[in-house]
Amino acid sequence: MKFYPIIASVTKEEQFAHVLESDVERVNLMTGHIGNLESYITKLHDWGKQVYVHIEMIAGLGRDAHTVAYLRDKFQADGIITTKSNIITAAKQSNLRTIQRIFAIDTAAIHTAVRMINSTNPDEVELMPGLMPRVTQEVKGMIKQPLIVGGLIRHEEEVAAALASGADYISSGDPLMWRHAITSKTPVQ
Repeated sequence: MKFYPIIASVTKEEQFAHVLESDVERVNLMTGHIGNLESYITKLHDWGKQVYVHIEMIAGLGRDAHTVAYLRDKFQADGIITTKSNIITAAKQSNLRTIQRIFAIDTAAIHTAVRMINSTNPDEVELMPGLMPRVTQEVKGMIKQPLIVGGLIRHEEEVAAALASGADYISSGDPLMWRHAITSKTPVQ
């Protein structure tokens, strides 16, 4: 397998050993709770990883501007991932990097998501699921942000197709994919 711009999506605690030893520079943290979040972020930072916290996936976190400020001040998160436009706005006001996650379930959902993206101006957009080259190409043509695609991508030819369709990065929860991450494309912010 070649090397690709991969972002690790950590969805289970047992993935930590794999992500720490991987070449990925960025981790989308999607597991844990408010009680262990600080230790997770600290450990990932100690291993040189940037950490983006998926605010809706961490148990015990609120969904407001205070939570965003707490993630920045207490936990030193590098950024957040969310499906909520109000959280993108709060994170930008707190000088946290932002990833707006969108789901392509139909044409109306895509158009609504693009309007939201144009309104909130996140730093990056993550399109789910990632196995839609035509949709990836269309969304990439409608936004100005870097595009991450993720979800259901399991094979090298799927990674190559997503990148050829305009994706800038692939997010994956598969530790086998993390071993094929390049580090030069992922920007350090």
